Amino acid sequence: MSCCRRLEICSSKSMAFRIHDNVVRGEIDNRVKGTVRGKIWLMGVAEPLVLELKGNAHPDLAGCLLTFVNPRQAAPLAHAEHLNPLQRGGIGDLTASRKVRVSTAKESLHRLQEKARPPTRWANCLYLEWFSESNGRVVIESADYALQISEPEWRLTPEEDAERANQAAAGMADFLRRLTEAVEEQKRGQKDPDAEWDEHDYEKFLKESDARTTKYMELLDKYGNSDEAEEKIDREMGWLDDDLTPEQQEEDARRIEAMNRACEDAANDPPPEPDPHREGIDWIRTEEGHIAHPLQHRCAESMMKFWSLADELGMEKMADPDLDQFIFEFQTTGAKLAGALNGVAEGRVLPEAAFTVACLKRALDHLHKSQAGLEAVASRNLLPEEMVRAARKELFELREGILKLMDDFRDRR
Repeated sequence: MSCCRRLEICSSKSMAFRIHDNVVRGEIDNRVKGTVRGKIWLMGVAEPLVLELKGNAHPDLAGCLLTFVNPRQAAPLAHAEHLNPLQRGGIGDLTASRKVRVSTAKESLHRLQEKARPPTRWANCLYLEWFSESNGRVVIESADYALQISEPEWRLTPEEDAERANQAAAGMADFLRRLTEAVEEQKRGQKDPDAEWDEHDYEKFLKESDARTTKYMELLDKYGNSDEAEEKIDREMGWLDDDLTPEQQEEDARRIEAMNRACEDAANDPPPEPDPHREGIDWIRTEEGHIAHPLQHRCAESMMKFWSLADELGMEKMADPDLDQFIFEFQTTGAKLAGALNGVAEGRVLPEAAFTVACLKRALDHLHKSQAGLEAVASRNLLPEEMVRAARKELFELREGILKLMDDFRDRR
């Protein structure tokens, strides 16, 4: 799974750093048995990342010197200060022959335009994973790099390969333990579900949900989506209870299937007509005929306007961390507002007002990050002053709109 559009920042070591988009070139040296050394050159970072790891690579790289080059334009490493330049720790899976499915460039666009599944092929993927003392799990994964592998100076025995696999599994187990602890930390102190919750209770619940989602995505990234992987992920997430009898497991499966069908049926039901007396307040009809909340629609339209203006100026948004933060966090603000306000706009049965306030707080947090990115862009004179002033004004007014909505929903309690 390629989910590294940008470097993920997590000082608590509970989220993997995925840096393959930032790699210019690198080398991995396992010619000394029991030690993996390496250097990784990253875009926008003067000195290479230095690896000093205990353990061995997979048999295809064990005893070898691997050098690799990214043929694509690497993205600058955002917040490089969070990644320790000296990566000491233990090996994970280090291989140049992991099998993955990749899109076939020919006909892919045509297939996508027809809403058909793009053609794919199996390819060897470079997969470099280690567990750093300072940054936790770090991953480089790409089927695009140009590789050169030397002849091996030694080979793993079957016993040494088993030890290598055990060491990699132990590193992953420790990483998953941290993810589980992050979930448990957010669960502590939560109120009984039948008690009355305020916005702070819902904030804690949403943080627990975030932690669970992070754990699930890390497991999916590591193990994939095969039947075997699904069972492994379900067990790690606590969704499989080995103490259940086969009859209980079957009943559980039927219950989940019934819930899924109910959700699908609800998704296919036409939304109710919104209250005509709340038009312009809780909802508007867009030019495309869709129902949207006025503030969420304004946010989405504004983001697209500034996105287009940056394109017209020839700005490569992802190539500049500050401009990327301004646009990406602006876009995320719109997504969070949609989650908080779509039900209000469509006139559906709403959750407690306190829950909506908690969701709006999350949107506000991303808007503040967008403002920080804009100010960093402004300090470097990267965009025309008139565009910066307009964006600053728009973000401020969106902020005021979110704060007003939060007060309105608080008054509904």
